[in-house]
Amino acid sequence: MILSIETSSDICSVCIADGEKLIDIIESSENRSHASHLSVFIDRMMKKSNIPYSELKAVAVSMGPGSYTGLRIGVSMAKGLCYGLNIPLISVNTLYSLALGFKERNKNLQKNSLLIPMIDARRMEVYTCIYDENLLPKTEISAEIIDENSFSDYSANNMLYFFGPGAPKCSSVIRNENVNFIEDIFPCSQFIANEANRKFNLKEFEDVAYFEPFYLKDFIAKKPKNKFF
Repeated sequence: MILSIETSSDICSVCIADGEKLIDIIESSENRSHASHLSVFIDRMMKKSNIPYSELKAVAVSMGPGSYTGLRIGVSMAKGLCYGLNIPLISVNTLYSLALGFKERNKNLQKNSLLIPMIDARRMEVYTCIYDENLLPKTEISAEIIDENSFSDYSANNMLYFFGPGAPKCSSVIRNENVNFIEDIFPCSQFIANEANRKFNLKEFEDVAYFEPFYLKDFIAKKPKNKFF
């Protein structure tokens, strides 16, 4: 039994799986209220599934990149559970989990397909990485400012698939006959669970004491709009 947590975006998603079998999932995209929802969702799901916490063998969490606050909430919860239950912590890259989710829903991709998951950053910036049809990375994970020439080096000879919470804002900028925008792939704990099961079998665990989310960029606090003198 592995509990998986996804809080890297607006979506707060938790699920429990027994190996590759999904037992239950709860998720919501309500105003990024992860701090108030996450523990409630987990407890509700465990009770609904009639599974005691003592049966959990590991906790998996989306490691980023993504929302700074969301990642901290998810990782803090995962580490707390692992400490309390004395079970391993598994981390899964958010962009890779999105690509994995896309591949599971689109199994018959042609050989020149490139999968480009996107996490929304600020303005026209996204966190992204390019994967081939076998989910092998073609680039490093990076923060990219999108314009009409973005990914043009790849679109000439490949079929590109953009998806994830950062993709919709790019659809009006990137235009090419080889470009496809997929609207129904977003961060989901079920995508985390699929990779977590593989990592559990290989004993690819994190150090619970020292693990930190992969932010990619430093947190920048926004200045308040209203000033009082």
